[in-house]
Amino acid sequence: MGFPGGLEWVIILAIVILLFGSKKLPELARGLGKSITNFKSGLKEDQSDEAETTAQTEGEAPQKEEVS
Repeated sequence: MGFPGGLEWVIILAIVILLFGSKKLPELARGLGKSITNFKSGLKEDQSDEAETTAQTEGEAPQKEEVS
């Protein structure tokens, strides 16, 4: 079982149109696009928060002083 080909995508699209109707499709696509955008921005925020936390903990670590 591999990746769906052209005919499979046509069948899937036909089923989606039958289930939701052609008037709801743009609304569904817009909602999907917004949720993907929010997901990506959430990932970026988490990465920046993690980097910030790492930088703070590295800065607070005691540094060894050299004694001559």
